[in-house]
Amino acid sequence: MSSQTQTVRLTELATCGGCAAKYSAARLEELLRGFVPVESENLLVGLAPADDAAVYKLDDERAIIFTLDFFPPVVDDPADYGAIAATNALNDVFAMGGNPLLALSIAAFPEELPTEVLGQIFAAADQQVRAAGALLAGGHTIRDAEPKYGLAVVGTVHPDGIWPKNGARPGDALFLTKPLGTGLVMSGYKSGLAGTQQLDRAVSWMRTLNKAAADALRAAAPNAVTDVTGFGLFGHAHEMASRSGVAIVLESERFPALDGALDMARKQVRTSGDPRNRDFASAHVHVDGAPETLVALGYDPQTAGGLLVSLPRERGLALEAEFDRAGLFLRRIGWVEEGAGVLVR
Repeated sequence: MSSQTQTVRLTELATCGGCAAKYSAARLEELLRGFVPVESENLLVGLAPADDAAVYKLDDERAIIFTLDFFPPVVDDPADYGAIAATNALNDVFAMGGNPLLALSIAAFPEELPTEVLGQIFAAADQQVRAAGALLAGGHTIRDAEPKYGLAVVGTVHPDGIWPKNGARPGDALFLTKPLGTGLVMSGYKSGLAGTQQLDRAVSWMRTLNKAAADALRAAAPNAVTDVTGFGLFGHAHEMASRSGVAIVLESERFPALDGALDMARKQVRTSGDPRNRDFASAHVHVDGAPETLVALGYDPQTAGGLLVSLPRERGLALEAEFDRAGLFLRRIGWVEEGAGVLVR
């Protein structure tokens, strides 16, 4: 690696990194409210209601999933950045119950950025796409002062095997497949409060595809699934609750946290996405005695986060056994009941 490549700090070129750079969910809702949903019997998932990806039915056995996701650098290492951005986009397909098939790069970079840096980003993304079982087949790159990278991804799913965001039912148990706190740890590291070991663990989780978790989940036939990303656990739980017409109860003491995340929350570390997530969801999130440290964890924007899963309570033990057998992380964090909103206990 050249000395020029070594001195490039990608995060210094961005005003905000990772999924914390997402457009405000509250403003996005307002913007999309004026759109007339596309009418087509084959458009199984579109904007009415919106989900993690669009789904279009080809025939009785096949439907295509289409999604895109990109963001500014969340880390300085080019390979980590490329892998994390690719993971975040690919995970939308897994959150819908499908498998990625094809991906295209979406890239914007300053012209003065060394070509070795771009090469490492693209190579890491390609490796991650292959690990997901898909192919990176091209893309589009423009000049921009702030780096941005991500993927447009096409996947496949059986029309009857889609995992919607709006299918949670009273009596369901809620599970999470990754710990929380990527935003807190990354912000803490940038401010010098989190250490390299904490950074490395957060990066490892952000580079982890949700493929294995989705594969282990299929036999359980979940009622609702979404991936926890920029809107935080509370924002995505609110979306699941409101679109399913149910209330979601979250047990804050069961929230899994990345190493160092709770310490950063206690030290008042927050990302720029935290106030946006509170603006979006706080009117629907009722905190009943949960400490602010865990509330901050719930509002923390996640990059390439885990799956939030709602499935009948009686299948919970079997699901936990399957994840344990596969050596995968799983934590029960709450349940679904009749009503509305999100209650944090």
